[in-house]
Amino acid sequence: MELLAAEGELNPLLPHTVEIIVGLIAFALLLWILARTALPQFERTYAERTDKIEGGLKRAEEAQAEAAALKQKYQDQLAGARDEAARIRDDARAEGQQIKAELRAEAEEEASRIRAQAEQQVVAQREAAQRSLRGEIGGLSAELAERILGSELADPSRRSATVDSFLSDLDGMAPAGRATAESGAR
Repeated sequence: MELLAAEGELNPLLPHTVEIIVGLIAFALLLWILARTALPQFERTYAERTDKIEGGLKRAEEAQAEAAALKQKYQDQLAGARDEAARIRDDARAEGQQIKAELRAEAEEEASRIRAQAEQQVVAQREAAQRSLRGEIGGLSAELAERILGSELADPSRRSATVDSFLSDLDGMAPAGRATAESGAR
């Protein structure tokens, strides 16, 4: 009896069968609505995010590869620029050496020309001095001869012949006198 009485009373721990059936139908209906509307949205969002992430990774890899290619290109250009700079430096050195050699040759040529001019001037001055001295010596020798002889050498041809013979004698003595003077100077 007590069992019967217990059966007739509601047990708060056990739900009614109608509530269970209505709850299952409502849950199935909610599941079906979610599967039709929200689940495709979730799938689409998931696929988009996956594509974005994979695309971002792919773009990052492409950017990294492009950056590596650019880096290699710049390194090649830098190496080329270094080679070009070295070549330019070498060319400049060679050109500098060539210019230096040309300037040295020009300077030596100029020095030789100046030396030759100086020698020509010395020779011309020596000849002028010799001519001047010959004239003076000639006049002095004529005076000396007049004093020694006690007569005038009035005849210009005779005077000229006397001066020329005297100068010839002096020229003959000059090499011996020069050799003695040069050895004494040394």
